[in-house]
Amino acid sequence: MDNKAIAEKIREVAARLLSQGQVDCVIGYRQGSVPMRERPFFAYTPEEAAQLTWTSFCCNNLANYLIRRQFGEAGKVAVVAQGCVSRSIVGLIKENQITREQVFVIGVPSPGMVDRRKVQATVGADKLITAVNEEGEELVVSGPGFEERIPRHTVLRDNCYTCQQRNPVIVDELIGEEGPPTHGGDIDAVAAPWEKLDPEARWAAFVDNYQACIRCYACRDACPLCYCHVCFVDETMPQWCGKTQDEADVLTYHLLRAFHCAGRCTDCGACESACPVGIKVRRLTSKIEKDIRAMYGYTPGMDLESTPPMSVYRPDDPQDFIK
Repeated sequence: MDNKAIAEKIREVAARLLSQGQVDCVIGYRQGSVPMRERPFFAYTPEEAAQLTWTSFCCNNLANYLIRRQFGEAGKVAVVAQGCVSRSIVGLIKENQITREQVFVIGVPSPGMVDRRKVQATVGADKLITAVNEEGEELVVSGPGFEERIPRHTVLRDNCYTCQQRNPVIVDELIGEEGPPTHGGDIDAVAAPWEKLDPEARWAAFVDNYQACIRCYACRDACPLCYCHVCFVDETMPQWCGKTQDEADVLTYHLLRAFHCAGRCTDCGACESACPVGIKVRRLTSKIEKDIRAMYGYTPGMDLESTPPMSVYRPDDPQDFIK
């Protein structure tokens, strides 16, 4: 089933759920005002469901919009969820932010989403892209005076190459057929370049990676794990982290945020997609998640039964320094 057929099926399912009163709202994607920038959309009526879409540029993690949500008479919302989004929903259920009964999962096996920055770099930074059409496994990119065909697999988001679960892990209605669980990329390889460095060189690489940070907090706001009522960077009594763009404040922010996500991150890539300066945020989070897998044998969000390792105490905890 191609993306156009999937989009039509999403609209059909959404309209049915809303017209029958099974859900109060359907959270999905709508075409953006510019090419390659599909945006979250909330359909409250069957008529509004007609605006829902599905393309290779549906990159926001929609689980983010379930947090602290006011539920209506039906007491349930529907969410369009590919593998990583469904894993985030599982995480929110485990952390008691929502209940399984409050969410209807419209599952869509992910074909791998496209990185708009890679598309722009492929055609040239000086070219204005006014339209992108999908034809099978090719993107037809056009603008004033040019048209180019780009194979999809060459411009996928980095996290989609190493995705561990493309298919939704929980689902109430599946659209399309499940495919292979991964794209074949090695998730552990993301952290490998830093692991090969000695401590001094690794620290230099870490500092360099976040050099361009402007402290806009787009990575935090796009992440469904960052749901604290008051973030640690906004605390003033005590103040955990300064507000400046000094190196120490920038690095403290990214280190603490990454460790708050330890054992919880599903590698959805929303942080990197949201970053306006293109920082490779996953280099740090992937290293932490690799350590979680190695020490605890745990991959976040894969099922509702397992217990996240950071939420329990075990006498045989592998971290010797706390014994």
